[in-house]
Amino acid sequence: MSVTPVYILSGFLGSGKTTLLQRLITHWQGQGLRPAIVMNEIGDVNLDGLLVSTEVPMAEMLGGCICCTIRGDLSVQLSELIEQEHPDLIVIEATGAGNPLEIFDAVTEVSLYMKLDLKPMITVVDALHLADLHASQQGKTYRLMIEQIRCGSVLVMNKVDLIHAEQQKEMTEFLQHTSPFARIIPAVKCEVDVADLLEAGQAEPSLIGETAAERHVCNSDCHDHEHHHHHDNEHHEHSHSHDHAHASHEHVTVYTHYFHGPIDSTEFERFISELPREVYRGKGILRFSDTSSRFLFQYAYRESDFLKVTPQKDVPDVAVFIGEHFDRNWIAQRLEEMEQKQRDLV
Repeated sequence: MSVTPVYILSGFLGSGKTTLLQRLITHWQGQGLRPAIVMNEIGDVNLDGLLVSTEVPMAEMLGGCICCTIRGDLSVQLSELIEQEHPDLIVIEATGAGNPLEIFDAVTEVSLYMKLDLKPMITVVDALHLADLHASQQGKTYRLMIEQIRCGSVLVMNKVDLIHAEQQKEMTEFLQHTSPFARIIPAVKCEVDVADLLEAGQAEPSLIGETAAERHVCNSDCHDHEHHHHHDNEHHEHSHSHDHAHASHEHVTVYTHYFHGPIDSTEFERFISELPREVYRGKGILRFSDTSSRFLFQYAYRESDFLKVTPQKDVPDVAVFIGEHFDRNWIAQRLEEMEQKQRDLV
């Protein structure tokens, strides 16, 4: 099964996100690729001079690019899109009104049974809008923008021509504080070097497939944004992050483990009970050595449940964990030891 790259593009309506999307499409089509765009935007989206009404669930457009609108469950739509259309890659255009973590959750749901390569998230920030909101530092829009910035691995600071140099310096510093690991690219009309942009945030090779896969997802206080008011004196606690900007425990992390064989159910349950508090979601499909059927396991809020399943498709045995600052190596090592133990018994 081939691996489908998934890009998440976030930012408010009017930030220039659609312009960037057009540049990305042009770039990929120039490489002979067929992208699929998933929109969950409210209203109409103007792409390449064609007004795509979000009433259109699926449209062949822009010379073979597939476009669809999310209605209901994103994970269901994603898997259908991949099965029916076999795109070379997918861009999910995250609405300005949504929480990026929910989109990550849907993508990991699909990665349980389809091989996806979740790319670092790209956030388009309207520099003028940010400067205005930052001045007042309150309201829902401001908090949502902070959340999009925190979750972005690449921040395109757009419309810098609309703010003066001093403000630009201040906003750049603010973005660095809010998302210490992100790469910041200033731009006017989203004119960026697309190839360079897509390379950004790829500090490590993707290992999806035979081995394990992980992606830095989103900065640590994503779901804690309600309590933050950013005044400079509060930033000292972040300053240590710069020393090891690419250390995996700095981000909300997604760790995916593909199993090569069955494991002992009692050992797995013990492992689940010992998961560090930093892991807050887990799900997977496993084979246990002491029973013939396969199980879907789900873990949330320190509780786990197991459900006997008969997957219809050729689903790999896999477990996905989402959390913050957790040690992926500890999880990988424990699961590998369990597999090895079973192999030794055989």
